[in-house]
Amino acid sequence: MIRMLLWDVDGTILDFLAAEKVAIRKCFDIFGLGECTDEMLAEYSDINLRHWKMLERQEITKDELLVARFREFFGNHEIICENLKAFNDEYQFRLGDTIVFHENAFETIRSLKGKYVQCAVTNGTKVAQDRKLKASGLQELFDYAFISEEVGAEKPSVKFFDAVTERTGISMSEAMIIGDSLTSDMQGGNNADIVTCWYNPEGNSVPADMRIDYDIRDFGEIAAILE
Repeated sequence: MIRMLLWDVDGTILDFLAAEKVAIRKCFDIFGLGECTDEMLAEYSDINLRHWKMLERQEITKDELLVARFREFFGNHEIICENLKAFNDEYQFRLGDTIVFHENAFETIRSLKGKYVQCAVTNGTKVAQDRKLKASGLQELFDYAFISEEVGAEKPSVKFFDAVTERTGISMSEAMIIGDSLTSDMQGGNNADIVTCWYNPEGNSVPADMRIDYDIRDFGEIAAILE
């Protein structure tokens, strides 16, 4: 029986790429770095994703990730930024400027309020996630928000989910995680023995070596799953 829903934020509830695009270009303006083209944005997104996967594998720390991705990106384009940490700090803040929900995400969470314990579970930075949760109205809908910086562990580590159980008092055997990331959300569900619901709007193939309990295209499917 499912009592608790664990919701990933970026890429699942919210369109992270939309926020990323606005934030990067705003930071380029603030720091006087010139134009950031669509091609450059696509390149940065690939670099950023690769670094987050390195974090999930515990190959780098969060602090290293936050500057290393920009060091590589700027280096590729011979862009001189004298203070990468300051650029990243501004970027984290600006990520909270743009809120774009994936279709039916907000309505689904709102409809389930009071019926299930609902939690945000995110590896994003505290600065960015606090602003997003407040600006989006999700702060009022979620019972808890678990941000990796505060938890002291990153998804897919079991330690992250142990912290959720400790605070909520609800076992992971009574939870379902909903997320878009195979390596973070679904692998985390596998590691911690949580029911997994993969938000897969593009209909990508389910990996043969991973347990995916539910494979959904739209959040409207979640109500039927829970019934």
